[in-house]
Amino acid sequence: MKEHLHHPIFKLVSDVAHDNNHKVYVIGGFVRDLFLKRTGKDIDFMVLGNGIELAQAVANKIGNSCKVSIFKTFGTAMIHYNDWQLEFVGARKESYQENSRKPFVENGTLEDDQNRRDFTINAMAISLQYENYGELLDPFNGRDDLLNRTIRTPQNPDVTFSDDPLRMMRAVRFASQLNFSIEYETFNAITRNKNRIDIISVERITEELNKIISSPIPSIGLTYLDECGLLELIFPQLTDLKGIDTKNNIAHKDNFYHTLEVLDKIAINSDDLWLRWAALLHDIGKPATKKFVEGTGWTFHGHETKGAYMAAEIFKRLKLPLNEKLKYVQNLVLLHLRPIVLAEDIVSDSAVRRLLFEAGDCIDDLMTLCEADITSKNMKKVTRFLYNFEIVRNKLQEIEAKDNLRNWQPPISGELIMQTFGLAPCKEVGIIKTAIREAILDGKIGNSYDEALNFMHLEAEKLNIKSP
Repeated sequence: MKEHLHHPIFKLVSDVAHDNNHKVYVIGGFVRDLFLKRTGKDIDFMVLGNGIELAQAVANKIGNSCKVSIFKTFGTAMIHYNDWQLEFVGARKESYQENSRKPFVENGTLEDDQNRRDFTINAMAISLQYENYGELLDPFNGRDDLLNRTIRTPQNPDVTFSDDPLRMMRAVRFASQLNFSIEYETFNAITRNKNRIDIISVERITEELNKIISSPIPSIGLTYLDECGLLELIFPQLTDLKGIDTKNNIAHKDNFYHTLEVLDKIAINSDDLWLRWAALLHDIGKPATKKFVEGTGWTFHGHETKGAYMAAEIFKRLKLPLNEKLKYVQNLVLLHLRPIVLAEDIVSDSAVRRLLFEAGDCIDDLMTLCEADITSKNMKKVTRFLYNFEIVRNKLQEIEAKDNLRNWQPPISGELIMQTFGLAPCKEVGIIKTAIREAILDGKIGNSYDEALNFMHLEAEKLNIKSP
């Protein structure tokens, strides 16, 4: 492994450890990523002794007022060196109580520290001692598991997951991020211990869930979560989408697997976490709105409105941000059918204006979501929809260039209406303001102050309102 330790920081740490009579190893994700040919700037140094003391000695050797961030509670220290992040921790032995994932920690050996690691691929270490510098220490054959693309625990998986149930989410997350499989006994242990997830905070669960959703093929992780039973516990609204109902020989599609397919298609085109959340939630309102109508079949009328409402409930329960991120997701869920309707019919200028007005800056992401939502296996139908979407896109660009409606506000405000006609706040002000907005969106008047002002007076006359 010596050839991979080419950065001078490794030699520096080795020298300082030797001078201070410490033994030190590179361990964890950095070692794993060397085999995966992934470049990383975060290095974990495991020290047989006091990790904080070694970090301080390394910082002194680096000089230039290099600072150490110390976390006494966890017995760790961190150094930021150029664009590298160096973390030092003493070798540990851990034991757990049943109702907490926070371990009782005591000083340990190299073997103890490797035993406590979550997965074999994260338990490999590289020695930085002079006598065996660069030697790989791999007691659980993590290298073989990397070659076989397998997630496996170093110790009994039931003990591993019962001690720290968050590791169940991490197993799924690594499988999703790396496109690995979870070893048979390891996966069965997740299934057996799934209810232990109850002792994990919502914030930590959501952090792992976001990483799964952000992975290259999110469906891998979400399918694992579903098959082991975790998804029903942490995100029941998503598993409610599962299943196909049939009546009078008419069936609807399985909206769970449709959703995963849409999410994977979005993942090909965008790394945006919140666009991926919109894809995950775009049909979340379907179970609550499902109905069979004779002569029509299965309908889900209003599922977009229901879904936007449910998005807020889900964000609140999962402690996701209740700010513009939520509003963005709600807006895409609410509008995700609109471009599809436009693509099925003749595209009028007024319909496009309304879509631009309501979508605002989300319009491009909305179109990306709608194109991903076409998952039909009928290629003729898919080709027709995509062709029509291209027409809609062109029309959007044309109207945007002409009318400048993105994030648009009508040129006449309620305050101006009240000032012009000497009105206090009342429903008539709202009627006039709405009429002006609708007239511009319908193309009856141009998007200009003068035309809107003239129209305001005409609408006021209809209501028998005159200027003072």
